[in-house]
Amino acid sequence: QVQLVESGGGLVQAGGSLRLSCAASGLTLSSYVMGWFRQAPRKEREFLAGITWSGGSTWYSYSVKCRFTISRDIAKNTVYLQMNSLKPEGRGVYYCGRRDKGGTIGTPAAYGYWGQGTQVTVSS
Repeated sequence: QVQLVESGGGLVQAGGSLRLSCAASGLTLSSYVMGWFRQAPRKEREFLAGITWSGGSTWYSYSVKCRFTISRDIAKNTVYLQMNSLKPEGRGVYYCGRRDKGGTIGTPAAYGYWGQGTQVTVSS
């Protein structure tokens, strides 16, 4: 069974923080990039952050850099997204994925596996 399971979403006030988790099972991550994306209602899935599993190199979209931090725990096979200073426009479903295909790490089509998503709602 191949699974990516996100958790940690919820309702938060603007300016608040959340920490999202993505637990992987049934697939290897060692040679891949793991990414976090956000999809607002009726919007395209938007790249937020990525990390190489082996080396820990990171990439961020300009919209979240200095507010969000991506990390991973190799022993737990889990990738995290620490989100600080959340804004109302940050509302959406947050997905993690494994980059398996060609294309840039910021392109959703490059990711072959996705979790079910976790909802984040930012009030005020």
